[in-house]
Amino acid sequence: MATVNMDRLLQACVTQGGSDIHIVTGRPPVLRIDGRLRSLETKVLEPDDAAALMKSITPDRNQQELQEEGGTDFGFAFGDAARFRVAIFKQKGNISIVLRLIPTKIMTFEEIGLPKICAALCRRPRGLFLVTGPTGSGKTTTLACMVNYINENFDRHIVTVEDPIEYYHTHKKSIINQREVGIDVPSFGEALRRVLRQDPDVILVGELRDLETIEAAIRAAETGHLVFSTVHTTSAAGTITRIIDVFPVDQQEQIRIQLSSNLISVLSQALCPLATGRGRIAAYEFMVVTPAIANLIRENKTYRIDSSIQTGRKLGMQLLDEHLWNLYDAGKITRDEMLDKARQPGALYDKAVGKIGTMRARSKKEATKELEDMGPILRA
Repeated sequence: MATVNMDRLLQACVTQGGSDIHIVTGRPPVLRIDGRLRSLETKVLEPDDAAALMKSITPDRNQQELQEEGGTDFGFAFGDAARFRVAIFKQKGNISIVLRLIPTKIMTFEEIGLPKICAALCRRPRGLFLVTGPTGSGKTTTLACMVNYINENFDRHIVTVEDPIEYYHTHKKSIINQREVGIDVPSFGEALRRVLRQDPDVILVGELRDLETIEAAIRAAETGHLVFSTVHTTSAAGTITRIIDVFPVDQQEQIRIQLSSNLISVLSQALCPLATGRGRIAAYEFMVVTPAIANLIRENKTYRIDSSIQTGRKLGMQLLDEHLWNLYDAGKITRDEMLDKARQPGALYDKAVGKIGTMRARSKKEATKELEDMGPILRA
């Protein structure tokens, strides 16, 4: 039975610590574990197998959307063990499925290594807090951690708008309402148009996808709400540039002024496999909007933001490359992983060369081999 097989796949993902399941015609199911793809030792999937697995978990309305649009997304609970976010799409006329595991346990600030000042920023009565990074970098987990912290410690009304809902929250000290796009509300824009009438204190927008959503999120922050959201960018300065560039040229000066007044922080993250081969750790770039940084945003001098982050360490600010270096220096991630995720790999390459050169306890032969292994590629 397809249902039994899907249950086995879901259970395997949970017990083996996987983050994703890939179901595609022409090969066995594949788990992503610690960032790497590993095939399961089962039969190679035929088109009928993939279709049967799809039907075993997909609601009727999503099956209809798949037929009409060629793809659909939804979330579902796997008992008490986990939730899964599902993306189903067609390729070469066949069904492919990707299931992202959403753990039921929400991690704490300490467990995911968030800067301590994040807790203080969650107390703010208003402002825009952005979590950024590439797909699969843990943005949803970070946001869930922050929402849960507010939920446990403050009496707030929290409204989330998600597509689909990933982490489920229960009412604690706060009231929390989670709206799913496509089920509870037709679009992010429509949800944000109506949210201000719902007496919210905290608003979480799953993603700032377009001009309408960005405008609504900034407006909500401006009118006295704490707004959390995500953007697919890889640096604090790049996030600001991306948001401003979405707007027509004649509106960009106004948006700079609004951002400088309402943005409170940008947390950019990258998820790195641990050097031990088991588990992953997040590297962060963290920017708090100080009066100096607000001026840089307003004056269109975002290229100077990195320098301000470097001088803001007392507030917990740091550049991504600084954190990557610290993780490498502590032996938590490999050199290659550090260089792969770095924004300026050449500078970290030179720093690593310098570190190797000062390791007096190591023989000259060992040091020479390590330098050769690094190769000249990143110097280009």
